[in-house]
Amino acid sequence: MALVQSNMMELGTKAPSFTLPDTVSGKTISLSDIKSDIATVVVFICNHCPFVHHINDKLVEIANEFQAKGVQFIAISSNDVQYYPQDGPEIMKQVAVKEGYSFPYLYDETQDVAKAYQAECTPDFFVFDGDLYLAYRGRFDETRPGMGKATGNELASALTSLVNHTEIVLDQKPSMGCSIKWK
Repeated sequence: MALVQSNMMELGTKAPSFTLPDTVSGKTISLSDIKSDIATVVVFICNHCPFVHHINDKLVEIANEFQAKGVQFIAISSNDVQYYPQDGPEIMKQVAVKEGYSFPYLYDETQDVAKAYQAECTPDFFVFDGDLYLAYRGRFDETRPGMGKATGNELASALTSLVNHTEIVLDQKPSMGCSIKWK
């Protein structure tokens, strides 16, 4: 596993649009169709990454909490499935069901969406305000596999600020995880 940091897209950047297949529902989903007027979280994850495994339970908990407040969560996997077949759409659906994802888990086969977002690692978080301008990017929290239980405190703090219409005051730090497996 190669440890990689996120690129930290510039705050205020407009969310790149996309239309991708949802591995759970079988529907094709566009960002514009499901974005929230409060906040939209786009997170790049994959099935096999130990950094994603580390946060999965807490990610589901935070997603459930903030979806109840009108925040939209969207997970995307962009890994090359030729060399990482465990990250393919069929297994993505199984993982989403097993983990209890309450949000779409989209498959970026061409990797164009990951490139548009400058995503580098899994997990890599991008939080957009109601107008789809980047308000937070980076890590879930300060923990890593084997270094404490995931809290999601940094993501939750940013989302709380957006829900409450207050300024995000976090010192935003890059996410770290496995590299996206490029073709």
